[in-house]
Amino acid sequence: MTAALDADAALAGPGRERPDAAPPASAAPVAAAAAANTADTAGRSPWQQADGQSGKPAQPLVARIVAVALLALVLMLCMIGSTLWLAWRLEGAAAAINDTGSLRMQAHRIAVELLRAGPQWRQTRPMGQGGMDLTAHVRGLADALQQSLQLIEQGDAQRPLLLPRTPAIQAEFARVQQYWQGTARPAIEQALHSGDAGAYLAALPELVLRIEALVAQIEQDSARKTTALNLAQGLLLLLAVLGTLAMIYLLYRWIVAPVMRLREGLQSMAAHQFGTRLAVQRNDEFGLLAAGYNQMADELQSLYQGLEQRVAEKTARLAAQNHQIGALYDMAAFLNQPNDIEAMCEGFLQRVTAQFEAQGASIRTLDSGSERLSLVTAVGLSPALTEAEHCMPVRDCHCGQATLQQQVLFVRDLSHLPEAAAPNCRHEGFASVAVFRIIARDAVLGSFSLHFRTPRELQPAQRQLLQSLGQLLGVALENRRLDAKARELAVVQERSLVAQGLHDSLAQGLNFLNLQLQLLEDAVRRQDAQEVDEILPLLRTGVEESYQDVRELLSNFRSKLEQGDFCELIEDTVQRFRRQSGCEIALELHYAQGAPLAPEQQLQVLFLLQEALSNVRKHAQARRVCVRIDNARDFTLDVQDDGQGYDPEEVSTRSDAHVGMRIMRERAARMNAHLLLDSAPGAGARVRLTLPASERQPA
Repeated sequence: MTAALDADAALAGPGRERPDAAPPASAAPVAAAAAANTADTAGRSPWQQADGQSGKPAQPLVARIVAVALLALVLMLCMIGSTLWLAWRLEGAAAAINDTGSLRMQAHRIAVELLRAGPQWRQTRPMGQGGMDLTAHVRGLADALQQSLQLIEQGDAQRPLLLPRTPAIQAEFARVQQYWQGTARPAIEQALHSGDAGAYLAALPELVLRIEALVAQIEQDSARKTTALNLAQGLLLLLAVLGTLAMIYLLYRWIVAPVMRLREGLQSMAAHQFGTRLAVQRNDEFGLLAAGYNQMADELQSLYQGLEQRVAEKTARLAAQNHQIGALYDMAAFLNQPNDIEAMCEGFLQRVTAQFEAQGASIRTLDSGSERLSLVTAVGLSPALTEAEHCMPVRDCHCGQATLQQQVLFVRDLSHLPEAAAPNCRHEGFASVAVFRIIARDAVLGSFSLHFRTPRELQPAQRQLLQSLGQLLGVALENRRLDAKARELAVVQERSLVAQGLHDSLAQGLNFLNLQLQLLEDAVRRQDAQEVDEILPLLRTGVEESYQDVRELLSNFRSKLEQGDFCELIEDTVQRFRRQSGCEIALELHYAQGAPLAPEQQLQVLFLLQEALSNVRKHAQARRVCVRIDNARDFTLDVQDDGQGYDPEEVSTRSDAHVGMRIMRERAARMNAHLLLDSAPGAGARVRLTLPASERQPA
């Protein structure tokens, strides 16, 4: 076994090819076989190398292990089954020996009972005094012996009771039955009728001898079976030992030895000896592993040999990508600065021309309605060219044609173009031009172009970078336009609120003054001095109220222009209300406990507070006002007064609704806040503004 194991290990050992030493002579065939195998299986996966068509091992290791295990299991089950069968037969034979031996006792007992039933007993015990009972008793003993013979012949598998089926035992048992039926049983009947047991006593020794001969043969058969059982148990033990040794040998040959060879190969690879190869001489899973190891070693060897070159190439690519990312980051940072569109475009062109060494550049915006391009700014182009192309149709030049197609428009050599199709920039001495679209949200806003005085070809990475820069510029232009529209909309909304405020305060006061002047003019014409004296105080009061309204509006505008500290503006508003109205006002300001509001939301809250206090001053006739501000997760503004109040239903049904309430509602809606207006006649009024945490803007 050891010699076979050594021979198997030597046959499947790894062939090694080291770059720094020649392989030994004994390893040359293995190395040649490995090299031939590598050349033959180049370009194929390890699974295809093991089995050229199916990609599966021809002799799976698992199948062999399962087959050996099943074979060992079948042998063990056969041996165990045979020993159990022998033990069962021995137990049945032992029961047969006991029952056969009991036949002798039953035969002797019948003889004893027959002697007791002799002539003397019959003379002393006539019929009717126990004679019939003894006769039945003897016959019962004979029937019991007959039944024992039948039971031994038939056997009982449950006890078990098994008479060996050998010819000698069966013949001996037949002689016992024959002698019992033909000689002993008739002698018993004769003795019961005549009272003379001599015939039975004469036949009894022969019956006992035959029974003993039967018992002796059964015992001999049991001895042979016991010897066979012991032999089977010994064979079972020997089979277990040999099977264990065989399994150890097979496991070592099939698993341990290949794993050791694979470990040696991995250790060689860890030592950077990528020339090590494993011989693929098996068609099982380890053959696949060896083929995979060889393929991995080939790839690692090729990778390791060109690693420095690939690292340098990868480093160069990463440097180029980092340069592109840096350029995108710098351009994005510049485009996010608060510059106007012209300054932003000039800075964009300066950076792009410096990075790509272009001698000229331009940015044009597209009017999709009229299909015309407008020149926004240019670098390196003559004034005559910029004047000639300040606004032109999109199809008259390459700069416009680029907005009509998806790909980059790049002309390497303008001199090859026909005169009719040559752009104006060729007369400026430019040899090539590259045009890229300016895109924002899948909409083409225009194009920007780079002009080169020498033929120039842009690499794909450079083109991709310029396309990304065009997208950044498009987003910046779109944001500038949206900011302008937002500012315009904010101005319109604020003008609407101002107009409403003027209508609610100054316009109504001027209308009142106009009416009083008409009454004064009529009273002067009629020379009614008493009515003139009554109208003049009303005019003076109306002028003072209008002047106060104008000052309040100017103060509100100044708050809009001078966005100072929020708490200071709140306190200034409260102090101004105290001076204008003369009523008592209490301020509870809890603003520092939470995050500050955004500046736009601060101004809306301030305007809403000013409007609420203005309504109190004009309409409430209050003596006390309470203002409370809580800045927790939700921001709340609460203004309460003890004035005359109003009926909300009556106010809502008016055709000319109160403008101040509508202004407060619009300002609250602009912040997505909740506004509560609560009042009752004679119970004062309450204005409560709640700004939820989900609607707060970052400060």
